[in-house]
Amino acid sequence: MDSRAPRAPQNKGMSAVRGRLFAFVREPMGHGDGGSYRYIEDGLILIDEGKICTVGPAATLVASLPSDCAVAHYPDCLIMPGFIDLHIHLPQVQMIASFGAQLLDWLETYVFPAEAKFADPVHAATNARFLIDELFRSGTTTAVTFGSVHRQSAEALFEEADRRGACMIAGKVMMDRSAPDSVLDTAQTSYDDSKALIERWHRRGRLRYAVTPRFVVTSSDAQMAAAKALFDEFPDTHLQTHLSENLGEVALVKSLYPWARDYVDIYDRYDLLGPRSLFGHCIHLDDNELGRLSESGSVAVFCPTSNLFLGSGLFNRSRMKEQATPITIGLATDVGGGTSFSMLRTAAEAYKVLQLRGQNFSALEAMHQITRGNAVALGLQSEIGSLDLGCYGDLVVLDTRATPAMAHRMAAWDGAIEDELFVLMTLGDDRAVRATFVQGRLAHDRDDRNNIRREQAEMRI
Repeated sequence: MDSRAPRAPQNKGMSAVRGRLFAFVREPMGHGDGGSYRYIEDGLILIDEGKICTVGPAATLVASLPSDCAVAHYPDCLIMPGFIDLHIHLPQVQMIASFGAQLLDWLETYVFPAEAKFADPVHAATNARFLIDELFRSGTTTAVTFGSVHRQSAEALFEEADRRGACMIAGKVMMDRSAPDSVLDTAQTSYDDSKALIERWHRRGRLRYAVTPRFVVTSSDAQMAAAKALFDEFPDTHLQTHLSENLGEVALVKSLYPWARDYVDIYDRYDLLGPRSLFGHCIHLDDNELGRLSESGSVAVFCPTSNLFLGSGLFNRSRMKEQATPITIGLATDVGGGTSFSMLRTAAEAYKVLQLRGQNFSALEAMHQITRGNAVALGLQSEIGSLDLGCYGDLVVLDTRATPAMAHRMAAWDGAIEDELFVLMTLGDDRAVRATFVQGRLAHDRDDRNNIRREQAEMRI
């Protein structure tokens, strides 16, 4: 038996999901861009062996379904591609909502002690299960995730994601200085452990590896060189790290790297910029730094709830979009500095941050960002983020009347789809997620938690 074969239950035959279908076909230009999406009032998605094989009006497709094809019908719900989170920390899921400090103090007080616990494989596995449960409960079917410095943190996450058929991009943190010994590795061990994880997990099933130097404060020159060596040796991996989150951090980086022109210059010196590189935060950037991100095709990941929680600053989306080559932008929860696992809540906070910047963030732009937009940022738009044929059957079923406040608001709804999306992103959270499907399999059912627990238990046998 091939030890690299996916262990998630294989999809047998066909399944179908029916309801009000909504997905983007291109990036919207702002409010009112009706050509950016496809909406089918009563549609059907047919999924075969985990991938979408047919999409269209239910009236024309139902009669041709195989007799043994199960159809999950949600007549009053909106069905979209599963949400995608571009930056989240596995070791921080249990320290979310730890009382305030700014970034560097917060790392020392809360984060590093929490991450030290991931030396225990049982603790790592328990938290990996919780994280994926919570992602599915929030309608998120793909995540880019930081482990701890311990190899077993990434092992646990990959193991759980593989078992459940999810798309996961993750890596163990590389960190060899400026932190307690319990969360440090070395340049050599970080290279060795990362390489072993890549060889075992990268492209196994739906898994991908992200080379993960935490940030330049906690990685020596030797470790940055090790990250570059991994990135060069495995050219289809991603890279995830942090950039210009907090003014204190920026000042510290300047003192540590007096030779560098700016923060981006350090990553540039190690050839770590590019379309596969995801830089969390990107708040305090000058014109030269924005220019280098633009020229290199690097991805700036907007983390609104953590930026607000830690008082880090306000992301400037328009400035990035105005570059000669617009900078690719992602959106992410950044739990545990972020305060919600929900991409709907995250989009709502992004809207408010941008309002403070005097910038608009329409419902179309927000919903595109957390689906197709984040898929484009990963270079995975042919696999996730849309309802295109051949994409995986990862879906979120959204109930716009999930809470009394939402139902009361929707009682005045005039039928405009953009207004419904704005209600979802403004008032919605995990309660608005009626169901989540991964490869066409029901992974979360808001109204039948016992059944989902039984399914998960069966998947672990």
